[in-house]
Formats: sequence, C-alpha cells, structure tokens
Amino acid sequence: MKHRIEKARQILKDQQLDALLVLTDFNRRYLSGFTGTSGALLITTSKQYLFTDFRYVEQASAQAQHYEIIQQQGDLYDTMLKYIKQNSLTTLGFEGHIVSYDTFVTLNQGSHTLKPIGQAIEHIRMVKDQDEIAAIQKAANIVDEAYQYILTVAKAGMTEKELKAHLESKMLHLGADDTSFDTIVASGKRGALPHGVASDKVIESGDMVTLDFGAYYQGYASDITRTFAVGQPSDEMIHIYETVLKAQKTAVASIQAGMTGKEIDQIARDIIAEAGYGDYFGHSLGHGIGLDIHELPMLSPKSTYTLEPNHIVTIEPGIYVNGLGGVRIEDDILIQENGGQCFTNSTKDLIILKEE
Repeated sequence: MKHRIEKARQILKDQQLDALLVLTDFNRRYLSGFTGTSGALLITTSKQYLFTDFRYVEQASAQAQHYEIIQQQGDLYDTMLKYIKQNSLTTLGFEGHIVSYDTFVTLNQGSHTLKPIGQAIEHIRMVKDQDEIAAIQKAANIVDEAYQYILTVAKAGMTEKELKAHLESKMLHLGADDTSFDTIVASGKRGALPHGVASDKVIESGDMVTLDFGAYYQGYASDITRTFAVGQPSDEMIHIYETVLKAQKTAVASIQAGMTGKEIDQIARDIIAEAGYGDYFGHSLGHGIGLDIHELPMLSPKSTYTLEPNHIVTIEPGIYVNGLGGVRIEDDILIQENGGQCFTNSTKDLIILKEE
C-alpha cells in the first residue's frame, strides 16, 4: 500500500497541490485498503488520514494500517475541514469529475482552494500489481467454471431469470464475493439488446442466448460474455456468430503493449464492417477492469490511451440486429509486451445444446 500512497503524492507534485481529498469508494479502497462504505482520505506531502464514523473505526484500523484513523465528530466533512485548517493546507486536489456540486460547496469553505485532478487516480489504477492480477485471474476462473455448469442446465422452456438464478448461485458457490454487475441474459430477438438484463421471456427452441456476467473476488472483477444456441439456430445467426468470433479472436491475437485503444478497436470493427454488419456494432470494443467493472483504459474508436503491460481489458465485439437477435463474445486480457494473456478460457466455439 505504501507504493500507492507514494503514487498519490506524485499527483501532489505534478499538480502543485498541498494535499489530496479522496471521497469515492473505489479510489479510497485502492489508496488505503479500507473496504467500508463510509469514509474519506486526506493525503498530504507527509501525512495520510482516513476519516470514518464509529461503525468502521476498528475495521479501518485493521485494513488501513498506513493511515492515521480519525473518528468523525458529527459531520464527516466538518471533521475534515478541521484537519485541513490544522495542517494549514491551501490547495487541495479532489475528484471533480465524480464529486457532487453540493459536496464541493461544503468542502470549499475556508481559506483553502479546491482544484479538480481529473482522472489522475484512475490513471494510477490502470496498471495492476501482482496481487490485483491474481485476484482478477481467480475471478475469471470462477466465471469460466460457472459457464461450463450453465451449459449443463440451460434448456428450452426455462426463463431468462431462471437461467440467471442458476448462474449467479453457481458463482457464489464457487467462491465469488458477489456478481460484478447485473447479469445479462438475452435470448432470441432480445439478443439485439446489448444490455438486455434477464427478463421473464421463455427461452425457445432455436434461440441464441447471450450471457454477459462477472464475479467479484477479493474486491476485483471479472467480465465474460458467451453466446450459445438452444436447438438449431438460423443460418444468418450462425453467420453472425462466425463474424463476431473472427473479430474477437483477431483482436485478442493482435493486442499488445504500445497499441492505442483506437487501434485495437479498429481491427475488430473492420472485420465486422467487411461482413456487412458495421452498422450493427454500436459500442466500444472493450474497457479496463479492476476494482470497478468499467475502468480505464477504454478500447474505442476515440480512445487515445496507449496500452501498457499489466493493464487488464475486455475485448467484446458484438452484432445486434433488431427483430433477429445478437451475438457478443468477450474475454478478459492481461496486456503484455508482445501480446495478451487471456484470463477467461471458456470455449468460444458455437455451442448448440441439443433438445431433450
């Protein structure tokens, strides 16, 4: 944790700040190790404080051992303002892209000045250390095993919600702390909805079923998408599947450190466009994962982020045709100097489940 605090202090140096206020959950956890739901950090050039209420003092003392734990007296922000004044801090950085205007007004009282730091902390979080990598790999193992299980229970006549219940229960049984987002189950024509969360729709013979799901393990997320068929799908849906699979595999094989998010996005997008489905791939190719399910860097047509070793990103092209259905295939990839290591290894061959 010390090296993360030092990276935060580099922000102070780079942006000519006296201190850093950290108010958001993921950034607070990243810089301190504290997992409670209420608290804030104040990091100066020589000190670091964690403010929280009486419910979390013991927990904070155990988890954030490099911080001085301050139990708030009354309002959290009033307590923080007291310490800002005591330390004679004049210019403080804060997460202006996330913090509410009301919170800004509350903390902007006194002789100090608040300065937004953009996504400076999120940029630090992009490069994962070995403990983070190990946790994400374990989270990926959980979703791989859960997918193998779901192929044994999915069948026509089952609702999307029933399939979701089987999947999420299995992930918890395998050791997941929680799901990392609301599980997507989109079958048949609903497959054209990229974020079609599970509904009461009954899965029918011939439906393609898209599952987009993830697990949290020790606070870190995995994210996988697989599409399979229940009974024989149409020839067009098979063609769409093969197109997405080609785009996804080519992007996975091509990605490496030094590429920009735009470059890797273009590789997959060109394959889909050449097949005549360019207008049906409307989202970005992928995103970073870590403490949050959507982190930097982004892989998109506008992304200028340069990929570095130990970034972990998703690669998830898709085709979505209204009135017909859709296909998406997604893996979690650890960026390396000369390629990428795939953390999710469930088969990507088109699985056609036989009907009973």
